[in-house]
Amino acid sequence: MKKVKLYGFITLLIFGAATIAAAQTAAAKAKSPDALVADLYKAHNANRSPFFQTRSRTRIYQYFEKDLADLIWKDAVTSKGEVGVIEGDPLYAAQDMKIKKFAIGKPTIDGNKAKVPVTFENFGQKKTIVFVMINGSSGWRIHDIDYGEQGTMRSWFKESR
Repeated sequence: MKKVKLYGFITLLIFGAATIAAAQTAAAKAKSPDALVADLYKAHNANRSPFFQTRSRTRIYQYFEKDLADLIWKDAVTSKGEVGVIEGDPLYAAQDMKIKKFAIGKPTIDGNKAKVPVTFENFGQKKTIVFVMINGSSGWRIHDIDYGEQGTMRSWFKESR
């Protein structure tokens, strides 16, 4: 009888752990657009930016839609440490930075699309970058980044062809 109770308890523990893991995975997929952008900046600030690294495509796919992620990956790999299509820091649209008054705005959501504004001052100059997001099967991902007069990330890649 003790063995049956023990096996029942172990089965319950395993089932509980699996349920928690599945819930955490679902929660990660269900991140809001602004939370995903915030995570990207946190990774960047912790020297874990997906840009320019050539160790893990997965890090890029965490944030970007597959076709844009593939372009970013290809740029990093083919640049071999030199300047590629992405010049400078793509999260601040600058090569030199002294960032102040940084803020991630509330997303504007329209169906499966969203825009997340990020504002800051760099060397006293006000700047706004808009993350254009798509909600797909793997949750919210960045479809493009709009830099205003500097174009969009996708346009940078089109111009380089």
